[in-house]
Amino acid sequence: MCRSIKTLRPPVLAEEATEDEIRAAALQYVRKVSGFRAPAAHNREVFERAVEAIAEATAELLDGLEVRGGAGARRAG
Repeated sequence: MCRSIKTLRPPVLAEEATEDEIRAAALQYVRKVSGFRAPAAHNREVFERAVEAIAEATAELLDGLEVRGGAGARRAG
């Protein structure tokens, strides 16, 4: 989909993804889907809410993934 979004789970990522990495991926996703690199002032709030929601969903996904034959759950919180 978006080439600048990278895989954030072990073992692809050597260490646990940071909150900054998760937010950066969410931001890239929202930019791609919306077609805006930076939203106009009247769209800023909904743009930021979408980034936050996607970052939260991404963290939840990574926390719940079970990687067999390698590292276990991603992080504690």
